[in-house]
Amino acid sequence: MFIDEVRIRVKAGDGGNGCVAFRREKYVPRGGPSGGDGGKGGDVILVASEHYNTLLHFRFNPEHKAERGRHGEGSNRTGRDGASIELPVPVGTLVYDEETGALLHDFTRAGDRFVVARGGRGGRGNARFATSTHQTPTEFEPGFPGEERRLRLELKLLADVGLVGFPNAGKSTLISRISAARPKIADYPFTTLEPHLGVVDAGEGRTFVVADIPGLIEGAHLGHGLGTRFLRHIERTRLLVHLVDVSEASGRDPVEDFHVILRELASYSPELAAKPMIVAASKIDIAQKPERVEALEALAGRLGLACYRISGVTGEGIPALVHAMAERVLAPAAT
Repeated sequence: MFIDEVRIRVKAGDGGNGCVAFRREKYVPRGGPSGGDGGKGGDVILVASEHYNTLLHFRFNPEHKAERGRHGEGSNRTGRDGASIELPVPVGTLVYDEETGALLHDFTRAGDRFVVARGGRGGRGNARFATSTHQTPTEFEPGFPGEERRLRLELKLLADVGLVGFPNAGKSTLISRISAARPKIADYPFTTLEPHLGVVDAGEGRTFVVADIPGLIEGAHLGHGLGTRFLRHIERTRLLVHLVDVSEASGRDPVEDFHVILRELASYSPELAAKPMIVAASKIDIAQKPERVEALEALAGRLGLACYRISGVTGEGIPALVHAMAERVLAPAAT
C-alpha cells in the first residue's frame, strides 16, 4: 500500500527531577547537600532513509515518545539521560507543524537528520543551591517537559522525469520497458493506483529516475478521477514526458487529450505546467490514421516541444526517447 501523507504525534522525553539529599559526614552540618541533577529527556529525531518509499509504517503507529531522563540521586549522582528515538522517513518527505502549517524540514538526501522534538532539561538537585549563607538548601527543580508536537508528513517522490497523461496512455508499459520497475498493466482505466519509480540506465554509468504517475482526466484538479492526489510527486521533477495515445482504440482526439492534460497541470500549479516537456505519441504500433499522429506532432512543433513516436509493445522509438530524456536531465553531468 502506498501512503504519501500521514499525521503523527511526537513527544520528547521529560527531564528527570533534581534530588534532595545530604551527606552524612562528621563536622559537616546535616552532612551537606548532595542531591544530583536529573537527566535530560530523549529527543525525537527524523532520519531520511533510502530503505523506505512510503509513509505506511506511520499509518498504524501514529504516536511516538522518547524516554524521559532519570531523576537525580544522592552523592551528587546525575540521573541518566533518556534515550532518543529515531524515526525513518523516505527521502522526499516534508515535515509540517499540524497546528501552524509551517514547514519544519524538507528531506532531500539520504542520511539527513532533523530533531523534531527536543527533550526537556533535567532539574537541578539541592547541591546546586548551596551558598556560603545557605549551606543546607532543600530546594530542587523538577525536570522540564519535553517538546510535544503534532506533525503532518507529506511525501513527494524525488524523480528526474515524470510521466503524465490520460489513463491507459502507456505510461506503465513505458516505465517497465526502460527500467526494472514492474507496475500493474491492464486494459482498463486507472490500472496505476500509486506512483512507481524506475531507475533508467543511460549508459556510461549514468542513470536517472523516472516516476510513473497515475493517469489524469479532465477535472482532476476538482477531484475527479484520482484527482490531484499524486501530482505532488512530479513537482520536484526536472522534466515531464507527456504520453498521448494516438491509436483509435482510445476513442479520443490526441490533440484534445494534450490540451486537457496541460489545463489540469496549470490548474494544479502554474510552475508545474511550465516545466520542460517532451511529447510522446504512444501506441504508434496500432495507430491506423496517420493524420492523428501528424496533428499531435504539428501542435508540439508550434509549442516548441520535441515529439517522439513510440510503442511500448514493440519498443519502437523508445531508445531515442530515453536518449532525449538523458540529454535533458543529465546535461550537467555530461559537461
